[in-house]
Amino acid sequence: MSSEIEADLSEKRLVREAGVAARVAQAIEGPLQGLGFRLVRVKMSNINGCTVQIMAERPDGSFTIDDCEAVSRAISPILDVDDPVGGAYNLEVSSPGIDRPLVRISDFARWVGYEAKVELSPPLDGRKRFRGILGAPDLDRQTVPIELPDVKEGLPSRIDLPLKDLAEAHLVLTDDLIRESLRRGGPPPADEAEETDDAEPAEERAAPPARSPFQPKGPRKASPAAKLQKPARTGPKKPVVTKASRLKDRDSLH
Repeated sequence: MSSEIEADLSEKRLVREAGVAARVAQAIEGPLQGLGFRLVRVKMSNINGCTVQIMAERPDGSFTIDDCEAVSRAISPILDVDDPVGGAYNLEVSSPGIDRPLVRISDFARWVGYEAKVELSPPLDGRKRFRGILGAPDLDRQTVPIELPDVKEGLPSRIDLPLKDLAEAHLVLTDDLIRESLRRGGPPPADEAEETDDAEPAEERAAPPARSPFQPKGPRKASPAAKLQKPARTGPKKPVVTKASRLKDRDSLH
């Protein structure tokens, strides 16, 4: 297999959205790539009415507040014109976070040796949910091995999961994952850097992300969620989790 083909397969998104989220992804994925960003996921939710959640990142996995603002500025006019949602909605842009979704083969390759939850559709041998340690993905076979802890006697402890059947996957937030994420270049703000070695459980470290005060220009109502919010200092925040949100009212554009 040529290196070009391997690169294409490695960077192709495996998890695809459906319905409105799929239309949003189709509208913005190309423009984001042109700006040097990768689309991670589009998700629709009923938070504060209708919210369109968009995760994006640079190819190296980084995503700063400036990047968040750049993505918001780029996709806002595209969504205004294409109007894939067809109604009022909140637009929320963020980085994938530490316990990130795994949507590309390169994501699995980058986090070999770390714990993940994987869901398949259709199931494999009657089972669709798996949790274990990731191995190196096989590009030729389009599979990723996962080591399963505490399996019942007689059952395999290692399973090769077919990536073509991937429905959802994400890393499990652990102390090891937090330390490695920080080491790879996703440090918290300088005033919190000294707190990263605290011996707090991982669950207590997942503080609410700080949100960017950025608002796209235009005749739109500002979402309350767009105001700068300082999270409670219960421990280090996820290294790079930035968000910007707005309320887009289709009727106000006319």
